[in-house]
Amino acid sequence: MITFTDVEVLATGGAVLLHDIALTFDERRVAIIGANGSGKTTLARLLNGLTLPTRGTVTVDGLDTAGDRRSVQRRVGFVFQDADHQLVAPTPVEDIALGLRAHGAGKRAAHETALDVLRQVSLEHKADQAIHTLSGGEKHLVALCGVVALEPRWVVVDEPTTTLDLVNRRRVIDVLMGLPQHLVIVSHDLELVSQLDRVVLIDRGAVAADGSAALVTDVYVDLVGAR
Repeated sequence: MITFTDVEVLATGGAVLLHDIALTFDERRVAIIGANGSGKTTLARLLNGLTLPTRGTVTVDGLDTAGDRRSVQRRVGFVFQDADHQLVAPTPVEDIALGLRAHGAGKRAAHETALDVLRQVSLEHKADQAIHTLSGGEKHLVALCGVVALEPRWVVVDEPTTTLDLVNRRRVIDVLMGLPQHLVIVSHDLELVSQLDRVVLIDRGAVAADGSAALVTDVYVDLVGAR
């Protein structure tokens, strides 16, 4: 369970990014939606301590993200919008194994686990290919594999389909929907959002709506249309 209690986040210059956030996430699949600059990515980054609240608390299974960041980040994995910001090794298998070794796995075990995770998303044939030669969809999947390999309880994914063509979009969505972990997705893709259990709409740094996909996306469309 992830709980936000009276959370506020201020930018370095004092601008309010989020305010009065009081939420509890325990659903299998949650979406965070909102216009650009609304605060939705800031909210997502609070989930595993990439951003810390200026006021209030965020807890994951009772662990405070400010005081127990390392433990929280073992429970909550984060996949960035731009996979190139996350992939650091020359090949997919090396990149995934690198994260596993940082968490204590031996070299051979890390390599075998990395291959197995790539096999699960039908990318084992790309294991030793140079990462920079992969397609955008393949990079997204490798970045996701690097997180999933560490077996977090929660996976947070920022804009997983924004830059993808139709084929890779469907491929990434199929993998996401098949994950056993709790999933939090930040997205403008309302078709993807419609498949999730709960949707939270962020507008001007606050929760504007929270509920079913049908209800909240209708509020979002009306909100956008009124501006």
